[in-house]
Amino acid sequence: MKTRLIAALTLTIFAAPALAQDAAVVGDAAKGEKEFNKCKACHMIQSPDGEDIVKGGKTGPNLYGVVGRHFAVEEGYKYGEGILELAAANPDAVWDIHSLKAYVTDPTGYLDHHSGNEKAKSKMTFKLSKNQDDLVAYLVSVSPDAPAQPAEGDGSPQAPQ
Repeated sequence: MKTRLIAALTLTIFAAPALAQDAAVVGDAAKGEKEFNKCKACHMIQSPDGEDIVKGGKTGPNLYGVVGRHFAVEEGYKYGEGILELAAANPDAVWDIHSLKAYVTDPTGYLDHHSGNEKAKSKMTFKLSKNQDDLVAYLVSVSPDAPAQPAEGDGSPQAPQ
């Protein structure tokens, strides 16, 4: 009995920081991994050492580590004008769970609203109409260096907290 209590307390002490960081992530990463099947025609997830986590297309940028990454910085990818305008208007901002959710729901609408150019266009024409929280939870799981995520947000570009 005493051993179980000590083990439970130890687990609670060491798990608390991880649980606190993940409190803002409300989706199911396992379901999001399945949801990512809709994305892999254009996007891959490949680690910096070349490991293919999800083999996918190169029409869109590699999404490994996207959570916490600055806008439009994936080396070797040619970004469209709309996302480049967003990056220029918000140079310190990074993708977080709220901005990603808003972006995958309506990419061009997101750029129109946040770039300062009402006519901004996104090269991403696909709109995810449901399960955005699950997809974003999965993207967090393939972003090992992601900072703690804000508990609330409207999708506006934010500098890391």
